[in-house]
Amino acid sequence: MRESDTMQILLIHSDLIEYETKKSTPVAEKIDDELKKGRMEEVLTAFVAVEKSDEDQIESAVIKTVVEIKKVAEQVKTNRVMLYPYAHLSSNLSSPKAAVETLKKIEELLKESSFEVKRAPFGWYKSFTIKCKGHPLSELSRTIRSSEEKCITVIKEKEEVVSEALKSEAKAKSYWHILTPDGNLCKPEEFDFTDHDNLKKFVNYEIHKSRAVDKIPPHVELMRRLELADYEPGSDSGNMRFYPKGRLMKSLIETFVLDETAKMGAMEVETPIMYDMNHPTLKKYLDRFPARQYSIEADKKQLFLRFAACFGQFLMNHDMTISYRNLPLRMVELTRYSFRKEQSGELVGLRRLRAFTMPDMHSLCRDMDEAVTQFNEQYNMCINVLSKIGIGLADYEVAIRFTRDFYEENKDFIVGLVQTVNKPVLIELWDQRFFYFVLKFEFNYIDAIEKASALSTVQIDVENAERYGIKYIDQTGAEKRPFILHCSPSGAIERCIYALLEKANMNSEKGIVPMFPVWLSPTQVRVIPIAQSHMGFAEKVAKEINGRVDIDDRDETVGKKIRDAGKEWVPYVAVVGDEEVKSGKISVTVRSESAPNKPANITMSIEELNGRISKEVEGFPFKRHPLSARLSARPRFV
Repeated sequence: MRESDTMQILLIHSDLIEYETKKSTPVAEKIDDELKKGRMEEVLTAFVAVEKSDEDQIESAVIKTVVEIKKVAEQVKTNRVMLYPYAHLSSNLSSPKAAVETLKKIEELLKESSFEVKRAPFGWYKSFTIKCKGHPLSELSRTIRSSEEKCITVIKEKEEVVSEALKSEAKAKSYWHILTPDGNLCKPEEFDFTDHDNLKKFVNYEIHKSRAVDKIPPHVELMRRLELADYEPGSDSGNMRFYPKGRLMKSLIETFVLDETAKMGAMEVETPIMYDMNHPTLKKYLDRFPARQYSIEADKKQLFLRFAACFGQFLMNHDMTISYRNLPLRMVELTRYSFRKEQSGELVGLRRLRAFTMPDMHSLCRDMDEAVTQFNEQYNMCINVLSKIGIGLADYEVAIRFTRDFYEENKDFIVGLVQTVNKPVLIELWDQRFFYFVLKFEFNYIDAIEKASALSTVQIDVENAERYGIKYIDQTGAEKRPFILHCSPSGAIERCIYALLEKANMNSEKGIVPMFPVWLSPTQVRVIPIAQSHMGFAEKVAKEINGRVDIDDRDETVGKKIRDAGKEWVPYVAVVGDEEVKSGKISVTVRSESAPNKPANITMSIEELNGRISKEVEGFPFKRHPLSARLSARPRFV
């Protein structure tokens, strides 16, 4: 017998759910006109994603899904159910035929159980309105598991490799506090969260360990619509495909972060992505790092895919000759990729991945005093890095984690970290050290579904110099063990893009026009000729503008071209016609100065536009646009 994930459902107890079909897709089921619209009140709405693994066990999946829907319907005291196919709940979807068959069977069984049921049609683009009740049982997600019996072949799944650190994390006793810039340390229940809504959400997330995702965060729709990234159904969950614009953004952030570490004196290296699980040193380290590994077999060896760049850099440090004159010694690697076998319920969009790009810097320090000094410098570097990427202090919450002994010895230093960000932070305190570090911070982004995602981090490691045999020669010629700092200045590159998309969505809800920083925008300037006769001038303008410029030469109205540029968040849109040809100046819509439905149109010279762009991209890396300069020549990826 084997347990496998099958159906994914999201249950919303609703005052009402109303939908209207807009357009059919190639896989749309044929429906009568009466199904093109639907409305139910006082209803349990069941958003359903049928997965690939359901196809061989539809009956079992249907029965268990119906049992779960009936159970929740009884709890919320309703006999009305709206079945709504919702592919975004999964990246491993079944065939359309299997999905429709499954949904119809669920509908049939519910009706046989005296439920009033409506089913929204499969494969149609639909607009919908839903009003959630808002009580504790009004939003529930479920993964329906079905037992699959194999009569001929017995499949024995390998037991997941779980490190001792993960087991320790589960057993660790955490003492949670809020620390304010004035040095006041209090319990979360004693803290006044007025004007600190995001901190309150973060505290709830951390203390209750609510990692599983029961809603689709806004960035998922945005990453697709902007043609940045998407799920890859041909791979393992949590491994994404990046389209040219998304790859460009990743590459720019990668280059920027590496440049910032180079300013600190970090030497860039490259190390393997897989290692021997039974290597004596690595085996001990695996048990001290709280991550789930991918394991593979090759040449009679059990190997694991790296979940950080620590292994390679530490093994390299072991073989080096290091003097006290070389310290602090910093090395950095941009891992494309690191791998962590995150749990399936936590995987969604770019927020949490199984394969991710991580800038990983390690610093060898001669003693704890130097380690603390370096920690402070890197803390400030991380603030600066995120700010330049477009994620400011107001956009994230800070967590600082340490042992009680370290805190007692370094209270002023810890309070100084809080004063640097000038806002209250979450403290996690341990009586004893469960991991390899005594001090750690993370900057955590809180998204629209109130989940926290760590970005930048630095840790002071007090174990691994001994474990890996890393040493340096001091002034007396004696061998000493350094302390090691682990630093990711930005966190995963993919997660930075996630945070930018979530922030843009929140800005949009506040009436702020969403956009990326100009240096990260795939298209920085779009030139739109009013008519074909203006194409020559449009090409001349495009050649004279500094930056990533494209021309919308499609056979569309000017209005549609302007709207499409807005949907792509293009920072500068220059429309050229007879007046511009005559004056030599251009009419530019400046996105950063615009409001919704109120564009800021400014007439300027090309030199003035170049001056604006130069100020916004100064000090940042530049790469050419990966797509054709003419929109008519570009393929669509989504």
